[in-house]
This record gives sequence, structure tokens and C-alpha cells, in this order.
Amino acid sequence: MTLTRPPSRTAGTGRHARPAGTGRTVAVLVLVVLAALIPVLGPSPALHGTGEAEAPGTGGIALLRTVLFAALSVPVGELFVNRLTRSLPGAPPQRPRGWSPYAAAAGFVAALGLASVVATGNLVPDSVADIDVGGLYESRDGKLALLEVNGFLAAGLCATSRRPGLQVWPLAAVIVAEALRAHSTTEYSPLLGSGLTLVHLTCASLWVGGLLYVLRTLRQWRGAEAGPALLGLYARVAAVLLAAITATGVCSSLRRMPPGTIVDQLTDTAYGRVLLAKVILVAAVAALALWARIRLSRAPDPLDACSPARAEVVALGVVVAVSGLLTALPVPIRW
Repeated sequence: MTLTRPPSRTAGTGRHARPAGTGRTVAVLVLVVLAALIPVLGPSPALHGTGEAEAPGTGGIALLRTVLFAALSVPVGELFVNRLTRSLPGAPPQRPRGWSPYAAAAGFVAALGLASVVATGNLVPDSVADIDVGGLYESRDGKLALLEVNGFLAAGLCATSRRPGLQVWPLAAVIVAEALRAHSTTEYSPLLGSGLTLVHLTCASLWVGGLLYVLRTLRQWRGAEAGPALLGLYARVAAVLLAAITATGVCSSLRRMPPGTIVDQLTDTAYGRVLLAKVILVAAVAALALWARIRLSRAPDPLDACSPARAEVVALGVVVAVSGLLTALPVPIRW
């Protein structure tokens, strides 16, 4: 089947044609980058003027958590999209080469680095001798760190086996461990907080990794009728994922920043500033997703929706980086 495109608006005008929507995509991305500039540069700008002290190794921990989140999203997204393609009639058998083994290796290294920090009392080790591996088995955080290390190791082995679908179980274990780690037993209703984080992290991994693999699949299926159908199916599921991410994110924020103090803490604390930047980024990503959905339903060529979808992937990558930084900053005080 041959897909035809309508004539360019600039045809016959003597000017070079420019892909439709490119200028708007660049403008949105510039705004997104500007909104996230301070937190992405690291903890120091976010902490400036707040009176909060920067914990040792905050920048490194933020980087490791960013790698861990990205490594989690890639295989989860591949499993998710492969499941979607099985429900499409006439879908080509070709699939892009999976990045799951490489993601598992990166996640293993990041989880190992985070475990070494836990093994030294949440301090950055100066040497290997400072790492108390045996001590990991004696604390809750240490056991969860080891679970994440082993989870990525098992996921990598499953990804290279004849049944790569089995990696869903070790990946689920990593998500559960990360949800439990994010909420200590000393905080108010930690199980509720862990439940919110569990849903939030799962939906975010499906959204980010799923969109990346959908775009890679569309490139593999050049001209196939199943391509636009896959993008449309993903867009419908992504709308539900966005609603779940928004709801759990708002609830988690309200648990840490009560309504009466949230306005002040959004500007006066490092956590609040980075959270505000993340909200702006997610709003921009939602706008790009809506734009892609509108183009998918109205454009003569449905594949034109790939342009805002690619911009959405870039913006989601920035969201992952901001999320990694957010987990490394001090939690705001409940005034």
C-alpha cells in the first residue's frame, strides 16, 4: 500500500518546503527545557536560597536514579507494546531489536551504585573498603537495594533467553522495591504512600517506554496499515495512563506538602521547586500527546502524528531526569 501526502503549502511559491509543525515542536521543546533548566542543572540551583543543606553525593544519586528509571521504562515499554501488537489484525511480524538487555545492564550498574551508597550509611563511599556489603542484609533499605540489583540481573537473563516475556516478574519486583524504598516506615501511612508510588511508577514506565517502542516499531513497519492503528491504540491507553499518573502524583504531593503550605513550599523548598518544574514538563508532554491525537484523527496521512510524538519522547526523557533529581532532594517539612 502506498501512502500519499497532500501537496505542501509552500509548493509553487519558490520557497523551500518545511515539514509541517516543525516550528511549533521546536518552540514547545524550548519552553520545556527552559522550565526544567534549574532542576536539570543539579541540586545546587534548586537549593539556592532555601536554607536547606545539600546532602553529600546528591548529584550522583540523582544521576543513578535517572538511569534506573530509564532502564526500567525501556523493557516495560517493549513488553507493553508487544502485547498491543498481538491484538492488531494484519500486524507485520517484524519487530525492532529489543533494547531490554542493554537497559537491564544499565539498571544493574545503577542499582549497584545505589546499593553501595546504602551500604555506607547513605553516604558516598570513598573506597571499596568503606562498603559494608554484609550490612545490607541488616536494614530494610539494604534489603530493598539488593532486591533491585538482583531484579535487574534476573531481568537481563530473561531478556536474553528464549522467553523474554518472563522478565516482567523481576521488573515488577524492582518497581515494588522502589515503591517501598521511597516511603520509610516512620512516615505517616507508609503503605498508602508506597501504593501511590507503585501505581505512579508503573504507569510512567508504560507511558515512557511504550511511546519509545511504538515509534521504533512504526519506523520498522514503513507504510504498513497497522502502523497508524498501533499509534491510535497506544494513544487511547496513554490517556488512561496520564490520568493515573496525574491522580497519584497529586495525592503523593499533598501527603508531603499539606494544602495550606503547598504554595509556599513550591517556591521556598528545593523539593517544591523541582516538583513545580516536573508539573510544567508533564503539562507540556500532555499538550504534545493531545496534539498528536488530534493530528492522528484529522491529518490525511495519520503518520504525520509521529512528529509531535517524537517531541513527546524527548520531553519525557527530561521528565525522567527531573524525577531522578526529585528523589534525591530532602523531603519538605510538614508545617
